[in-house]
Amino acid sequence: MTEDRQYQRDIIADYHETVAAGQTRIILVAPTGAGKTVIAADIIKAAIASWRRILVVSHRREIVAQTSEKLTGLGISHGIIQAGFSPRPLEPVQVASIQTLHARAIRTDRMDLPIAHLLVIDECHHAPASTYQAIIDAYPADTILLGLTATPCRGDGRGLGSIFQVIIETPQVAELIKLGYLVKTKVFAPVLSPDLTGVRVQAGDYVEGQLAARMDVPKLIGGIVEHWLKFSERRRTVCFAVNVAHSVHLRDEFVRAGVRAEHIDGGTPKPERDAALARLASGEIELITNCQVLSEGFDCPPISCCILARPTRKMGLYRQMIGRVLRPAEGKYDSIVLDHSGAVYRHGFVEDPVEWTLDEDRYAGNAAHAARCNNGAGPRLLECTQCSAIRVAGEACPNCGYLPQRPPRPVTVGAGELGLVQDGRAQPSAYSPAERAQWHGMLTAIAAQRGYKPGWAAVNYKEKFHVWPAYGATPEPIPPTPEVYAWVRSRLIAYAKRRSAAA
Repeated sequence: MTEDRQYQRDIIADYHETVAAGQTRIILVAPTGAGKTVIAADIIKAAIASWRRILVVSHRREIVAQTSEKLTGLGISHGIIQAGFSPRPLEPVQVASIQTLHARAIRTDRMDLPIAHLLVIDECHHAPASTYQAIIDAYPADTILLGLTATPCRGDGRGLGSIFQVIIETPQVAELIKLGYLVKTKVFAPVLSPDLTGVRVQAGDYVEGQLAARMDVPKLIGGIVEHWLKFSERRRTVCFAVNVAHSVHLRDEFVRAGVRAEHIDGGTPKPERDAALARLASGEIELITNCQVLSEGFDCPPISCCILARPTRKMGLYRQMIGRVLRPAEGKYDSIVLDHSGAVYRHGFVEDPVEWTLDEDRYAGNAAHAARCNNGAGPRLLECTQCSAIRVAGEACPNCGYLPQRPPRPVTVGAGELGLVQDGRAQPSAYSPAERAQWHGMLTAIAAQRGYKPGWAAVNYKEKFHVWPAYGATPEPIPPTPEVYAWVRSRLIAYAKRRSAAA
């Protein structure tokens, strides 16, 4: 194993004990960033040492490529069964695209199915599909079946017990955040969710065409751009759209607002897609819009903002999308979720523990969120009046720490600010006094550049930080950063909207 994470060693031990006990259809559940591929690679190495042959199957070329890269990095020689690759049938490990494998070995007889004592299905929540079922059924009953996923449920949330016998879980998201392996989220969501009345549901989710017609409208598009400028801190961002047209429209509106944005979809040629993602990883561009391309099998730790412009009834898809921004990176301590779909109200926070089930007649459960939504009797999710992030009623805002009518609780007194004590220490506010002073100087510079009236900088300082600057403060102008320019632009957009509505 490449990382010394004790829970990974425990999971591997649990797997071997489970197989020894005669249960050979196993789901390994691990949130994004928990290292499920690393764990699977260790299991594969042990199988190779026992002269076993292994087949790893996934549904996307990106996942095939990532699996191949990780196996190569661990010194595991393998073949790839996918269009464009020469066959290497003598290798003990084969990594296959489900589409290619099914077309060549099931739908036609262009190749024999590889011998496999261990069949690994990545993103195994897709295993109920007929293509996967045909592959699984083609192997002997004593073949070990290992599924890997962060969300072990069907599209409608029901269990996968018709395929698997047992679930083995790593720690969930909240625990991995405490251990430092993932980062927490700050969620911003609409006070009023999009009106989806009349949008049909099919196969457990909204019908794409009807959903796009409801979401791809100027008011919503403009709001998405405005709120990104206001809340994203100009972080590198992945945006999930309803369909290709919606994604392209969003890209165009971001570009029009001065954001370095690109679009990719399933039809984007691989070299172009890879180049766009490389530009996002390096910071050359700020944002990528996509439709059903990056929700799974996409790892780019520097990305720390996620836009949900696509409502979904599927808890698994919701958690997969947010999972793209949970990985830690240098200088990254949290991630921002701009939920324009209102999915957080349906599915809860990604940090909430989920009770997964194999039972086909039960649904994966989020007890913490169910308590919040207990017919109004339990705590509710509210928009923080100070910063617009989503908080639980009765609890301090996870973003700015604001709590109306706070009950007495210990605080520490610092120079100029109070910090709420959590986990035994005072938590810093979103902006330090020095950072606020820099903002004041940059706002002063913008006011001078544009010839705004005296007091403009102070008024906008008040809107940003909810307090007035020190009385009589006259900071030296500081060259504004792109983040400050973006925030000012978002306020101008909002002002123009208010004037238009009033007219």
